[in-house]
Amino acid sequence: MSRKPRVHYELSDLRGVKSPSGEEINSILRAADEIIFTGGRTMLAKILKGSKDKKLLEKELNKCPSYGYYKQLSIEEITKIVDWMIINDYLHIEYNGRLPMIIFSEFGWETYKPVYVDELYNCILNLEANAIWDFIEQLKQTNRQVVIMLLSKIGESKNIGFIRFLTRWQINEVKKVRLMIDRTILSLKSI
Repeated sequence: MSRKPRVHYELSDLRGVKSPSGEEINSILRAADEIIFTGGRTMLAKILKGSKDKKLLEKELNKCPSYGYYKQLSIEEITKIVDWMIINDYLHIEYNGRLPMIIFSEFGWETYKPVYVDELYNCILNLEANAIWDFIEQLKQTNRQVVIMLLSKIGESKNIGFIRFLTRWQINEVKKVRLMIDRTILSLKSI
């Protein structure tokens, strides 16, 4: 029994495609974060289009903040912008078995981290009491570099309103993160 060959992909011809703005790049990276190494160019284009694709809805990708960002464009136009992101080293494609999947390039990841930190920071500011523990659970799964940047941003905010949230978060974390949270709380209290 022979193995099935890898699915071949070909990037779009980018003639006539203008460079996306900083906001567009951030929105594309945000959508890509939802499918890193689990989805490809087509899935990313569908998220950005706001597609009602069954697979997309089953994975709740319609809850992504970038869902429908390019609703006015066609899938083909969006795919060209995604390909621009790949050619310009924000995203890469790596095979997962036979299928080509989207991943962050190192440059794309460094570009995206502050965007994600800002999103988490704003979520904490607007967090409702009944959603705190679910959000803390999400933070436990968040990349450590992002957590460090988030705690730094909170510490620099001089907003003592964060202390209650940080105290709750600290309870459920590993020792290294608890120590970082403790330093952030001390920083806020020293104001």
